[in-house]
Amino acid sequence: MLLESNMKATKKKLIRITTVPISLDKLLEGQLKFMTTYFDVTAISGDDKYLKKIALREEVNYFEIEMTRKITPLKDLIAVWKLYWFLKSNKPDILHSHTPKAGIIGMVAARLAGVPVRLHTVAGLPLMEAVGIRRKILDVVERLTYQCASFVYPNSKGLKDIIVKSKYTSEDKLKVILNGSSNGIDTHHFNSEQFDSNEKEKLKVKLGILPDEFVYIFVGRLVKDKGIVELVEAFVNLHMKFHKVKLLLVGPFEQELDPLPESTLDSIQQHPNIITMGYQKEVRPFFAISDILVFPSYREGFPNVVMQAGAMGLPAIVSDINGCNEIVEEGSNGTIIPVKNEKAIKNAMEKMLLDKEYFSNLKQKARSSIVSRYEQKAVWEAILAEYNTHF
Repeated sequence: MLLESNMKATKKKLIRITTVPISLDKLLEGQLKFMTTYFDVTAISGDDKYLKKIALREEVNYFEIEMTRKITPLKDLIAVWKLYWFLKSNKPDILHSHTPKAGIIGMVAARLAGVPVRLHTVAGLPLMEAVGIRRKILDVVERLTYQCASFVYPNSKGLKDIIVKSKYTSEDKLKVILNGSSNGIDTHHFNSEQFDSNEKEKLKVKLGILPDEFVYIFVGRLVKDKGIVELVEAFVNLHMKFHKVKLLLVGPFEQELDPLPESTLDSIQQHPNIITMGYQKEVRPFFAISDILVFPSYREGFPNVVMQAGAMGLPAIVSDINGCNEIVEEGSNGTIIPVKNEKAIKNAMEKMLLDKEYFSNLKQKARSSIVSRYEQKAVWEAILAEYNTHF
């Protein structure tokens, strides 16, 4: 089903497609509405009810195509066929895909349908953790996605380097927009000044956080790839030495896709100083009551969470992976540690707790480092400029 469009017939048609609607919702919030000033915009994803809600908010058309996040050849072919006929009927000028499965389906269908401008944003490479035959399949899919695209936008410099090194496509087909990121950050919205001391105190009391406790926060999916196993182990060991600390975990478990071991789940559920909040649509209050972000992910594209935390005035402990090691500048707005290293996480957490001057200096620069490099409106304008170069 399509929402009625109030766009003028003279506007060119732009399609934005993601595998699941939450990516449109969280990774591109506000950007689709911004583009409606210049294009007749259609959002494509699965889950008709959720997709419709996003389309209404962003004031765009929508079309539902169910896609999976797993290797499902038959379902993927059906999705390609359905998208192909939609594109043949609607004749868009640009199709811009995000997320791996929407990338391959979108780029193949758009090329077959003769869409003139086919753009794909790479915001991460899940295949980096794959091995064996699965890795070989995903490598082929990645190359085919880029082959069918007119242009590919890695959303970090490190991601671009990985793509070139892996020989997925030629370097002249790649471009990082501004300093990276797919959507930038609304630094007015993500601002600790939006929350007064009374609000923060009430939330701390509700969660059982004492006034003199130091709060580490993680925001994201609670899965192995995000470094949760190492983070939980590091915190448990830290707490044995320092009792006035809390670990706040904000995000959903995904046991069906990337399960945590039972031992980690037991620690999360039973440890008195680990607080789990599950998925939260509004994460700002939790940043507002925390002292520092700990984000030991194994792989990322360009993590919004690190930018959000920085805009809220939080320094960050991040793993040395692309995206994270571009947002965080060592010793300026945070610290960078080795990947999959529980000891390094614990040591960094301990240093933040004990070295007050060091922590204070990082905190002082955290927000300004984000505002100066990743303001959302500048990213939107740069993406619009990219679209216009094709006409």
